[in-house]
Amino acid sequence: MKEISCKLLVIGAGPGGYVCAIRAGQLGVDTVIVEAGKPGGTCLNVGCIPSKALIHAAEEFEKVAHMVGGKSPLGISVSAPVLDLTKTVAWKDGIVGRLNSGVAGLLKKAGVKTVHGWATFRDGKTVEVETETGSQVIRAETIVIATGSAPVELSFLPFGGPVISSTDALALSAVPKKLAVVGGGYIGLELGMAFAKMGAEVTVVEALPRVLAQYDAELTRPVVKRLAALGIEVMTGAKAKGLSTKGDALLVETADGKNTKVSADKILVTVGRKPVTEGWGLDQIDLDMAGKFIRIDDQCRTSMRGIFAIGDVTGEPMLAHRAMAQGEMVAEIVAGHKRSWDKRSIPAVCFTDPELVTAGLSPEEAKAQGEIKIGLFPFAANGRAMTKLGEDGFVRVVARADNHLVLGIQAVGQGVSELAAAFGLALEMGARLEDIAGTIHAHPTQGEGFQEAALKALGHALHI
Repeated sequence: MKEISCKLLVIGAGPGGYVCAIRAGQLGVDTVIVEAGKPGGTCLNVGCIPSKALIHAAEEFEKVAHMVGGKSPLGISVSAPVLDLTKTVAWKDGIVGRLNSGVAGLLKKAGVKTVHGWATFRDGKTVEVETETGSQVIRAETIVIATGSAPVELSFLPFGGPVISSTDALALSAVPKKLAVVGGGYIGLELGMAFAKMGAEVTVVEALPRVLAQYDAELTRPVVKRLAALGIEVMTGAKAKGLSTKGDALLVETADGKNTKVSADKILVTVGRKPVTEGWGLDQIDLDMAGKFIRIDDQCRTSMRGIFAIGDVTGEPMLAHRAMAQGEMVAEIVAGHKRSWDKRSIPAVCFTDPELVTAGLSPEEAKAQGEIKIGLFPFAANGRAMTKLGEDGFVRVVARADNHLVLGIQAVGQGVSELAAAFGLALEMGARLEDIAGTIHAHPTQGEGFQEAALKALGHALHI
């Protein structure tokens, strides 16, 4: 059995793990990273990146479909488009492949040794990895757990046959004629809307009173309106109960307590994600847990000396960019730098149509801290949004009433994901309404809505 030693061992090469390893390598730390699959983890391989590729393809197909017969207000007319999903998936896989190679190259450039296989703890300093060529033991001074998360599986709707996960949905060879989506959160709606644009008849089944319940109703209203425009049936207050005997329908208990069937070729289950805490020897070490997640402090240290944990396995928000920031911080701590977690904001983006962005506190959360000012600017009054046929949506700024410190920023609209950087920067730098209002924003851009929202909160918006 081979044995190697290193200063830092990272378990998992997802966004958090590979960033941690690269940064550690840059700082001269002898680093080994272990990954059973391809580098990039869920996000790159079966999550963020491939889903955005599929969403973009769906958007392009829908745009062309609306131009058939001269129906487009832009004056463009085309013949009926045809979608070859096999080619679309191949294009998506090509992007993922290039990024896989890119991550592997960056790890190599940083001097990080990559071990392909499944890691299992022997003790707090030792890990055994099952590789294609046999077992390898790795001893490390410091270990970072970055094992990520996996889709939650329902006992009465186990994955297999017509029941698919988000991973399966991204690898379909044909668009389902009828798709039932169990779960009206961001993953379910992102994929559900994409397949609806590609021609599927989509039904969303959500147990809560409304979809996208983690966002406030004002913010999600344009998305709900778009769901209806796409012909997507949304069943709220409804509970999925299982698969029909023939396997061609989803059994549902509706809000009024009645039982019904939703015909479906495929049933996409998107009811959340769970941390991957099994299969790698958690029972061989003694870590304190926070519910189902690994408990960490503001430096991502676990309850065991020399063991850190980052990313989805440590809890919400389960976002790739949070994991990346944690990974970078831990690498610098291991290298002897003074670092701690001091983030005012972790922006979150929902790639529905239209897109949603949130950073910092919602209006309700801010109100709990005291008196606030809110400024909202609609894209219906924004020239750039109008030229993109993206008038449905707005930018909203939430600030303290006394000193105008910005506490939260939200937006819904076409392409607003790209405003997330500006929102996050404003919060991290402790901007006040006057700072945003006094910053010259380029015209014509949707970013002007950010400035106008701040002006509105100050009582003198210029364009509404």
